Amino acid sequence: MHSLNLGILAHVDAGKTSLTERLLHSAGVIDEIGSVDAGSTRTDTLALERRRGITIKSAVVSFPLDGVTVNLIDTPGHPDFIAEVERVLGVLDGAVLVVSAVEGVQAQTRVLMRTLRRLRIPTLLFVNKIDRRGAAYEDVLRAAAERLSAAVVPMGTTTALGTPGARFTPCPVPAALDVLADHDDDLLAAWLDGPVPDTLVRTALAEQTRLGLVHPAYAGSAITGAGVDALVDGIRRLLPTAGGDPDGPVSGTVFKVERGPAGEKVAYARLFSGTLRTRDRIRFGEQGREGRVTAVHVFEDGTDIRRDAVGAGRIARLWGLGEVRIGDWLGVPRTTDGHLFAPPTLETVVEPVRPADRRALHLALTQLAEQDPLIGLRHDEVRQETSVSLYGEVQKEVVQATLADDYGLQVAFRETTPLCVERLAGTGAAVEFIKKDDNPFIATVGLRVDPAPVGAGTEFRLEVELGSMPYAFFKAVEDTVRETLGQGLYGWRIPDCTVTMTHSGYWPRQSHAHQGFDKSMSSTGADFRGLTPLVLAEALRRAGTRVHEPMHRFRLEAPADTLGALLPVLSALRAVPRTTETRGALCVLDGVVPAALVHALEQRLPGLTRGEGELESAFDHYAPVDRGAVVPRRPRTDHNPLNRKEYLLNLTGRTASAS
Repeated sequence: MHSLNLGILAHVDAGKTSLTERLLHSAGVIDEIGSVDAGSTRTDTLALERRRGITIKSAVVSFPLDGVTVNLIDTPGHPDFIAEVERVLGVLDGAVLVVSAVEGVQAQTRVLMRTLRRLRIPTLLFVNKIDRRGAAYEDVLRAAAERLSAAVVPMGTTTALGTPGARFTPCPVPAALDVLADHDDDLLAAWLDGPVPDTLVRTALAEQTRLGLVHPAYAGSAITGAGVDALVDGIRRLLPTAGGDPDGPVSGTVFKVERGPAGEKVAYARLFSGTLRTRDRIRFGEQGREGRVTAVHVFEDGTDIRRDAVGAGRIARLWGLGEVRIGDWLGVPRTTDGHLFAPPTLETVVEPVRPADRRALHLALTQLAEQDPLIGLRHDEVRQETSVSLYGEVQKEVVQATLADDYGLQVAFRETTPLCVERLAGTGAAVEFIKKDDNPFIATVGLRVDPAPVGAGTEFRLEVELGSMPYAFFKAVEDTVRETLGQGLYGWRIPDCTVTMTHSGYWPRQSHAHQGFDKSMSSTGADFRGLTPLVLAEALRRAGTRVHEPMHRFRLEAPADTLGALLPVLSALRAVPRTTETRGALCVLDGVVPAALVHALEQRLPGLTRGEGELESAFDHYAPVDRGAVVPRRPRTDHNPLNRKEYLLNLTGRTASAS
């Protein structure tokens, strides 16, 4: 049986979950349409989702469509949960991007469409809520074409907009033939010669949609069902089914992990190639871990059904992979696009209300991080504190509620702070030789650090012969370098640099006659792991680093007569407008603002604009902290190689009690 893995994406409150319910009802999978407000929808299964009326975790349901099993994946719309969306995009064959006919194109709509187009995921538009007062169809399509830079193909017309009787009427052939002709020279030539046959237009539409060149646009109401049949027809005719060779090598990806009733891990995976069977052993993850599949469930007819195997193109729930993590590859890895969205830019310390819950809190947060790889944990053993990186305040509320509901833990948060990075100011080098000066390690390590372009990541190079010492020692140095770069001179991560090993040396394994291995005369991996942070810290000190804070780009629309009140507040919040445009009674400002102050701007905006201001913001870049400002520092969680005496004492554990 063929399958189609279809994502439903949108800005928050555009009606994704309601549309999912309507599609399931239209396919006969459910007898009654659930309500987001009543908390009775099929995909919002978490108690917190039902209470808040928002989608937090992606969910998979299925329905049959002309012999094809459509796996429908409902995703969160709130930008705080963009990590959940990122994981889903890698398993999709097609998508429906939902836009509200009332609110129109919004910030998250733009972020999602840019990513869908970059990945060339075939995408249909569905303009929802045409039955609501203030609904507009053609205006939304114009905005989609302009603000999303998308080639939109209207697939019909609307009547009685803004009333319960609103309808969508499909056109016999797409009205926007000129959009299709822009991408097809043969179609353009046929158009210039005279009327174009409907079959040629339909063929061109299907081909260009599947290539991600154009985006057919439908309209309707998930509540009344208007336009949904036309959308289903578009899904059937225009979106490609999943490919893959079921007889090929097993290759898949894990996009979601949840815990079963007994606390066991359940992995949601998409198979791109091969067939995975119960009792098969499978390798997964970068570390090449291995596990045995103990159960397989596939999605059919609105539920998941136990099967003996899952083949290429399908989505399954897998049991038995105890160490699996989100983002792990199963079997043969495939090339990926890396992270599609910006990383979290905020951080806060989570504290238990009852001090006795510290250990339980750390365990609970570790389990939550397993389900969300873009949410990082940072544990400080010295202060017995755990920090969590976040996208926004709503996500913090969700973490708090999840800890209370699922783990019985009451927690509080400290003030949210920006998650900065450090960048090298220059080049620096350092070296320590075996048993020279005060080097207590049986190892020689020399390192040079050089700045790298933004986004280049960390590169480890050798200027010494690879055969000059055992490979395990080189690996110990490289692994320790990458770990140590997580905390620079000010405690922030150093994301982009080149580290070159300039010196190496070791003492080979030695032993006394008739005796065993003599550690005091032989190098071990521990020597290199212990020495490397000291050498790297000194190289960083000589190079110097500068702290960069996260900056968001913003777009602000407000009544033009409120501009005088807005500008001083923007200045006080260190927001810098780059362009200002007046459109009739509205002014539009584009600029940048520190990520740490976006929430404050959101809170001030309604009062400054009589409630009419609209703000879009998204991470844009890191910028150097002003030289006159106090440089933000982050408490260290390692043995602090910047202080040699403290580091060596901590490494031997002699200051454990004093800490």
